Amino acid sequence: MSYSNIQALLIHHSKQLEESLDIDGISARIEIQCLLQKVLHVDRSYLLAHPEQSLDEIQQSRYSALLERRLSGEPVAYLLGSREFYGLNFKVSKATLIPRPETELLVDLSLQRIPRYGEFRVLDLGTGSGAIALSIAHARPNIEMVAVDASQNALDVALENKSRFALSNVRLMRSNWFSALIDERFDLIVANPPYIATGDEHLSHGDLRFEPLSALASGPDGLNDIRAIISQAKEHINPRGYMLFEHGYDQAENVCKLLQQAGFDEVFSARDLSGIKRASGGISK
Repeated sequence: MSYSNIQALLIHHSKQLEESLDIDGISARIEIQCLLQKVLHVDRSYLLAHPEQSLDEIQQSRYSALLERRLSGEPVAYLLGSREFYGLNFKVSKATLIPRPETELLVDLSLQRIPRYGEFRVLDLGTGSGAIALSIAHARPNIEMVAVDASQNALDVALENKSRFALSNVRLMRSNWFSALIDERFDLIVANPPYIATGDEHLSHGDLRFEPLSALASGPDGLNDIRAIISQAKEHINPRGYMLFEHGYDQAENVCKLLQQAGFDEVFSARDLSGIKRASGGISK
């Protein structure tokens, strides 16, 4: 590698990322900064204050390995082992989806419906890294949160995040949707299930190539898991309890129909910051 100091690496490798991955220059520079921060164990302000600092041989080797993985398309979150979500820094691994900003809408919608005081039971289905469940539990310490996932590897990551945030109001369980939740009922059920059509070409592009397929794809129209959850939800939701889903950009109408057909009232959809109908929900009778 011909570039060794921080400033040179930022200039040349930001440009390389920009051209190789077709991302904007600002994002590329931020990504290179993140890789350097990981290798040097420093914060962003240190990089800005010490542009002339060179990497030693070990640091250079580690940085080069991370850069090559990024140039191959591997998501930065997996390279760093973490991703910020709802103001918290979550550990992530290839066993979990990468938490995305649009999913924060699901947390917002949940918090709007959860009282600040008093007992309230929430279930997060398919918790992955625990981003949704732990963000809600962190903001509402009065609630009892149960979070489930069918993958033990994903649950192990969620358990680490629970410990990281020192949350005592969260119970993590291995369960294929409701299968392990015998006779348990909740005031709110929230889910960000797989919702991409199995044959969708996006599954072979970008970050999605590296994320667990079982957490992404769900049948020919992407709605198999949402159908399964809705069909079983009534046995686990209290009267006047809430059901909330994240779904695809073009699925709001179909998800709302499924909720209405299952007898949910006050069915609605909510838009994310991009104006896309990203979440839908309703109230149990």
